[in-house]
Amino acid sequence: MEKYITDPRTGLDYELVGDYYLIAGDDGPALGLWGQRRLRYLKAHRPFLYDDLLLSGQLEQHLHAIDADAAAMADLLTAQLSRAEGLTEALKAADPLAWVQGMNSIQARVREIVNEELICN
Repeated sequence: MEKYITDPRTGLDYELVGDYYLIAGDDGPALGLWGQRRLRYLKAHRPFLYDDLLLSGQLEQHLHAIDADAAAMADLLTAQLSRAEGLTEALKAADPLAWVQGMNSIQARVREIVNEELICN
């Protein structure tokens, strides 16, 4: 039996492990925080969508897309909220505790917004 084969219908590569062919891992870019959260959400609350994405081979692409979109949204929201609330570098130098408290508050709100808009949607 061959060590590696490719399925002509799906284009997936398989590796012989013991007596079974398993999908060969490509060790692509690691999944970020938001992609991991989306994966946990799909497994727990949307099992049919999870199975559909997994069986069609689109799960990894979907998770990486959500991860990138959510990270960009979180960065943008954090910058906008910190600017709106006056959390500047000057405040960080003058009163670090107030700056950390403000940033923690903003990050908590950003997590809630991103979870609601992208992860659990």
